[in-house]
Amino acid sequence: MKASHIIVKGKVQGVFFRATTKKQADSLGIKGWVRNLPTGEVEAFLEGEEKNLNEMLLFCKEGPQGSQVDDIEIEEQTPEGLKEFEIL
Repeated sequence: MKASHIIVKGKVQGVFFRATTKKQADSLGIKGWVRNLPTGEVEAFLEGEEKNLNEMLLFCKEGPQGSQVDDIEIEEQTPEGLKEFEIL
């Protein structure tokens, strides 16, 4: 089990980034949360099996249709044993 805290920068609010991130996370068995920041960025905490987490991070680097990801900060974290994926 691995975990990452990410900040996604670019045109990532108002483009269903959080909703599609939850859908992708649920399909991969990723637990955690995602939220908009007042700065216009999206923040997320993701945890799951390494292969699935890597696939989730690839999705976040691209974003959903209509988004434009300019940069993503990824910081490895200690898994917290979360039970679901939430939009905060």
